[in-house]
Amino acid sequence: QVQVVESGGGLVQPGGSLKLSCAASGSLFRFYYMAWYRQAPGKQRELVANISPGDTTNYADAVKDRFTISRDNAKNTADLQMNSLKPEDTALYYCNAKYGRNEFWGQGTQVTVSS
Repeated sequence: QVQVVESGGGLVQPGGSLKLSCAASGSLFRFYYMAWYRQAPGKQRELVANISPGDTTNYADAVKDRFTISRDNAKNTADLQMNSLKPEDTALYYCNAKYGRNEFWGQGTQVTVSS
C-alpha cells in the first residue's frame, strides 16, 4: 500500500501563487506516474497535470503556462507550482500515484482563490 499525502493548500488572492507538495511512500517512487487532479464543488474531478517516471509532463489546457509539475525521486515528492491563480482554480486538489495496475490517492488539499 502506497501512502499519499498532500500539503500546501490555502487561501490566496487572484494573481497569486501557491505550491502544493505530494509525498508518496515506497522504495519504487521513481517508477510511479504522479499526477495532480482537482475537483470543484458540483463538478467532476479533472486532471490538472501529470509527470512520468522519465519526467515527461502533461497539463490541462486551463493551467498550461501557469502551473508546473515536478518530481524529486530522492525525496519521494511531486510538487505543483501554481502561478497567476484565478478564482476558477478554486478546488480540492488531489495527488495520485500510479504504478502498474495500482493507483493511490491522497485525501486532498483545499485551494481557494479569492479576494
